[in-house]
Amino acid sequence: MQSFQDWMNTLNGFVWGPAMLVLILGTGLYLQLRLFGMPIRRIGSGLRMVWRGRDVDPSLPGEVSPFSALMTCLAATIGVGNIAGVATAIALGGPGAVFWMWMTALVGMATKYAEVVLAVHYREQDSHGRWVGGPMYAIRNGLGRRWAWLGTVFAVFGGLAGFGIGNMVQANSIAAAMNSSFGISNATTGIVLLVLTAAVILGGIKRIAAVSDWLVPFMAIGYIVAALIVLVVHAADVPGAFMEILNNAFTPTAAVGGFAGATVMAGIRYGVARGIFSNEAGLGTAGIAQAAGYSASPVHSGLIGMMGTFFDTIVVCSMTGLAIVVSGVWTSGETGAVLTQLAFQSAMPGIGDEVVAIALAVFALTTIFGWSFYGERCWNYLLGPKAILPFRVLWTLAVFAGAVTHLDLAWTMADTLNALMAVPNLIALLALAPVVVRLTREQLAQVLAAR
Repeated sequence: MQSFQDWMNTLNGFVWGPAMLVLILGTGLYLQLRLFGMPIRRIGSGLRMVWRGRDVDPSLPGEVSPFSALMTCLAATIGVGNIAGVATAIALGGPGAVFWMWMTALVGMATKYAEVVLAVHYREQDSHGRWVGGPMYAIRNGLGRRWAWLGTVFAVFGGLAGFGIGNMVQANSIAAAMNSSFGISNATTGIVLLVLTAAVILGGIKRIAAVSDWLVPFMAIGYIVAALIVLVVHAADVPGAFMEILNNAFTPTAAVGGFAGATVMAGIRYGVARGIFSNEAGLGTAGIAQAAGYSASPVHSGLIGMMGTFFDTIVVCSMTGLAIVVSGVWTSGETGAVLTQLAFQSAMPGIGDEVVAIALAVFALTTIFGWSFYGERCWNYLLGPKAILPFRVLWTLAVFAGAVTHLDLAWTMADTLNALMAVPNLIALLALAPVVVRLTREQLAQVLAAR
């Protein structure tokens, strides 16, 4: 088993090496340039569309409101990576890693915009009348039948990766947080998670969306308020924290306290990798959820969908990163969620670690809900609607297993599968970029003409 673990670690280091980071960032930068920076210039429009997206026009194709589709995406992306992932990036790459997370998000907005545009443009109805879409359908319907095998590759990797990154490791993180902060046994946490998961995902996308509609805004706003308390308590150090982030983005971070020091390359590597892990731009998952939303046009859905990256990284990840840097705990030598707990504890003694533990648990729980939909759609593509109920039952049982078992290997395997599912999606994005540009140009021209 140890030799297999070592082999998986080697494979994971390769697939998440410089080539993958360059491919993901390069694709995002290429799309931003092809779109003349439109995703960044249209952030204001995207915010307004998100708010208006709560209204449903049942005459349009889809199953849930555009707002609900976005909340389902955010349910899946706002997770352990926003708390533990950001902390790990800073612990290994220094404060400059936060800057590279921001850069990843800015180019990632174009990636996610294109993913959603293609998903909605090439979506279809399955034999049960459900609206289905995502990279597998964009590849098959956009690149042609002879490339359908590439869509199958995406669906296989996505269907398997979900059980790791979107299920068992999330349940394991919840169980660990509840045990360390409140003394609740892993088995008890596992049973509670099993019941909650079954109650939500057995109802399909409409129930997942209904839960996400109120739980995601509640958890995000609550966490942001808690992080703002840290910033207010350390208000005098906020300007210095920003300067430290900017300086360390381009110069090596010296060893200090328990921090061993980091090169500029380390800051870039960990900032980019953790940013991608958190917002999932490049993985293709956002399009799977947005394809189920009522939509007037692919571009409309794309503008809403790209805001997921903005909210996840520019807002939530930034709050974690700033709290860690401004409190000075990044030099403690700690990493992961413990480092974030130290930051919150510095401003809220006695309750800071519990606040982070609860936030981590809720973030991870919504990730389980959101990723269940991604996995379901992947297996629906591979095996048809007959696979949906067995998948939901297996997914629910896997939650309990994740809560009560040791998952070092599962973390590595899930991370590797995430990278492998990104490759077919990125190939499709590059090949179908002209379609994205054409649809964007036509839709924006119609908007201007209407004025």
